[in-house]
Amino acid sequence: MTRHPYLSPDAPRVLAHRGLVTADAAAHGVAENSFAAVAEAHAAGADYVESDCHLTADGEVVLFHDDALRRVADDPRAIADVRLHEIEELMSERGGLITLVQALESFPDVRFNLDVKAAAAAGEVGRLVAPHAERVLVTSFSDERRRDALAAARAAGARMRPATSPGSATIARLLAARALHRTRLVRSLLSEVDALQIPERKGPIPVVTRGLLRDAHAAGVEVHVWTVNDEDDMSRLLDLGVDGLVTDRADAAIALVNTRGTAAV
Repeated sequence: MTRHPYLSPDAPRVLAHRGLVTADAAAHGVAENSFAAVAEAHAAGADYVESDCHLTADGEVVLFHDDALRRVADDPRAIADVRLHEIEELMSERGGLITLVQALESFPDVRFNLDVKAAAAAGEVGRLVAPHAERVLVTSFSDERRRDALAAARAAGARMRPATSPGSATIARLLAARALHRTRLVRSLLSEVDALQIPERKGPIPVVTRGLLRDAHAAGVEVHVWTVNDEDDMSRLLDLGVDGLVTDRADAAIALVNTRGTAAV
C-alpha cells in the first residue's frame, strides 16, 4: 500500500488534540479549537492538529467539537442554529473562532486531522479540503459521514483523496475479524484506510495490542492512539510501536519524542 503524503515523514507523530491550550493560555480564557489554540500548537512545533467540524446556520464549516455552544461559550444554542458572525462574537474573548478555510489558509504547513461531527458538514468539508488533500486526514465516528466527505472531495476535483481513518463500525468489524482469525476480512478493512485512530482501551477491553499493530503495519496502516496526556503512557505506547499520539499536551509529547532521539513530528 502506497503511503499517503499526509503520513510523511516517518513516525512517530504528535497530533495536537483540538490545538494546544497551555495552563497560561487557559488562565487567559483561551478555548480549545480556537484560532489561538491552533496557533499555539503550531508555535510549539506540532505539524499535526486534530480538530472537529460543524456547520453553522449560514453554511460555514467551523472547528468546534460540541454540537452546541454551552460548554465552551456558555450559550445553549446549537452551532447549526447560529450564524458565523454570532459565533465569532462569542469566541472573540476565547481565543477567536477559526473556520476550516482560515485553518487551511493561515497554517499552510500544518496537517489537519478533521473529524466530521455533523452530517450536514460532510459535503462542505470535502469540498473545502479538496485542494489540500495531501495534508488532510478525514475521519468521523460515522463511516457514512466520513465517506460522504471523501466523495465530496473527489467530486470537487481533489488530485488525490484525503487520508482517512475508519469510523466506529469499521473498527468494530476489524476487531471482530481479528478475534475470529478472518485474515482476508482484516486485510480488506485495512486496505480502505491510512491510519487507525483508536483509544488504547474500550472500558476493560484492550484495543491497542501488539497483534493489531502487527496487522496494521503489515498493511501499511498507521496506529494513532487518543487521547494520551500522561508522559509515562506516551513512552509506553511509543515503546509498544504506535505511530502517533493524539494529545492535549502536544508540547510535552513533542519534547518527549525529541528526547527519544526521533525526528520531531
